[in-house]
Amino acid sequence: MTGAAAARRDADAADSRPSRALAWAELLRLPALFTVPGDALAGVAAAGARPGPRTLLAIGSSLCLYEAGMVLNDWADRTEDAAERPHRPLPSGRVHPSAALTAACALTAAGLALAARAGRPALAVATPLAATVWAYDLTLKHTPAGPVAMAGARALDLLLGAATTGRVRPALPSAALLGTHTLAVTTVSRRETTGGSALAPLAALATTAVLTRLTARHPTRHPAGRREAASRGLPGPTPAATGTAPTAPDTARRPGGPAPGLGAEHRTTPALGGRGTGPGTGRGTGGGSRRGLGTAGSPLQGPGARSGSSREPLATALAAVYAATAARPYFHAALNPSPPLTQRAVGGGIRATIPLQAALAARAGAGALAAVVAGLAPLGRRFARKVSIT
Repeated sequence: MTGAAAARRDADAADSRPSRALAWAELLRLPALFTVPGDALAGVAAAGARPGPRTLLAIGSSLCLYEAGMVLNDWADRTEDAAERPHRPLPSGRVHPSAALTAACALTAAGLALAARAGRPALAVATPLAATVWAYDLTLKHTPAGPVAMAGARALDLLLGAATTGRVRPALPSAALLGTHTLAVTTVSRRETTGGSALAPLAALATTAVLTRLTARHPTRHPAGRREAASRGLPGPTPAATGTAPTAPDTARRPGGPAPGLGAEHRTTPALGGRGTGPGTGRGTGGGSRRGLGTAGSPLQGPGARSGSSREPLATALAAVYAATAARPYFHAALNPSPPLTQRAVGGGIRATIPLQAALAARAGAGALAAVVAGLAPLGRRFARKVSIT
C-alpha cells in the first residue's frame, strides 16, 4: 500500500508540473509577449541608429516590466475575476496570489536593473514606465485615466529603445502613433467582459484608419542648422536657403587648411555608438553620407535603410497588414458588441501592434528591423493557439 501511495503521489506531481507551467503562461499571457520587442526596435529605428548591446538590454527591460504589469493586473483583479473569469489562474487557485505579487515585484526590479545597465537615459525612461504600469494596475485602470495611462506606458516603452541611442526626440512621433493605437485597444477592452457598447469599437476602427494613413507616409525631416550640422558632421543650410551672402574661404590666414566654420564637417567623426572609422563607419566630409545619418534634407537612415522612393511601398504594405489585422474584429464588435466579439476585437488590436511596430520601423527607413519585428507575428499566433492573448 505504501509503495502504491508513493507511486500515486509521484504521478500526481508529474501531472501538476505541466498544469502549473500552463497556469503561469496564462497569467503572463505569453502570446502577448511577442508584441514587446518591437517597441524598442521601432524606437531605435526612429532615432536613426542601429541596434546594439544596449538595445538588447532595453528589450529585456521592456519584457520584464510588461510581464510585471500582466501579473500585477491579475493580482489586482483577482476578486473581480472570481465572478467574471473564474477560470483565470488566480481565482481558480492554480497560482497563489502571494506568488503572483512576488513575481510582479521581482520582474519590476529586474526590468529597472536591466535599464540601468543600458545607461542613465534608459533608466530615466524605464522608471516612469514602471511607475505608470503599477499606477494603472492598482489605481487608474477603472478610471477615465486608465486608457491614457496604458497608452503612455506603451509610448514610453518605445522611447526606452530610443533612449539607448541618446536621441529620444526623433522617436516622439512614432511613440505618439503607437500610444494612440494602445489607447484605442484599451478603450475597447474596458467592455471586454460585459460588452454592450458599439461606440468604442467604432472609435477604434476610425483610429486604425487614421493611423494606417499616417504610418504609410514617411516623416519629412528638414535640413539641420549650421551649429547642429557641424556637431553631427552634416551639411547645414546653404546661404541661398538662409538668405545670407556666401563668404569666401579665408585661406590666407590658414594656409592649406580648411575654411573657418568647415572644420567640423571635414573632420573625421566616429559613427553612432563611437566605434570605428573609415568607409561606412562614420568617416566622411560634409558632402558625403554617414551610416545612420542622411544628407541635408533627407531622412535619417537606419539599419536596413532604403531610399525614400523604396521605403514607402514597404511601410505602406506593413500599414495595410496592420489595418487588416485590427479593422475586421473591430468592425464585427461594432456590429455586435457581445463579450466574445469584444474580446476578439481586443485580441486583434493586440496582435495588430506587431505590424504597426514594423510599419513604424519601415517608415523610419529601417527595412531590416521592420522584417525582424514582422517576423514575431507568426510566433505570437502559434502560442495563441495554446494560451489566450487576453
